[in-house]
Amino acid sequence: MQYRPARVEEIEQLAQLRKQQLIAEGQQPACNMDRELHAFFMQGMQDDTLVEWVAEENGTLVATAAVIFYSFPPSFTNPGGIRGYVTNVYTSPAFRGRGIAGDLLRLLIAEAQKRKVSTLMLSASAMGRPVYEKLGFVADESWMKLHLE
Repeated sequence: MQYRPARVEEIEQLAQLRKQQLIAEGQQPACNMDRELHAFFMQGMQDDTLVEWVAEENGTLVATAAVIFYSFPPSFTNPGGIRGYVTNVYTSPAFRGRGIAGDLLRLLIAEAQKRKVSTLMLSASAMGRPVYEKLGFVADESWMKLHLE
């Protein structure tokens, strides 16, 4: 298994993994979002606000995990104002249970520490929650959502 940063020329494969992740989490593939996914990955990779790591075996991407870095108003607990949002954590079914997701997450955590980011956040699926908890992530009930149409 080889771990490395994703490359721009792999955006199509990253988009496929993202769609597989969403389906595994219970979403129905109700629309074509290939153009939007391509734009998302391209923009984030170009402006370095998206760091995506992949696990590759025999030339095939089998797992991925990403962190999006974004500006937030500085606070006493985060004077730099940069936060990280962990996303796109997905391992192909045949490769689950080998610790790959944990390895990828450790690489993302190291990147966040290198950038002096004080907070990483994520939205955990039931399957992912034990992996995140093992790495020290703690549930926080302070988030609220408003879905806009």
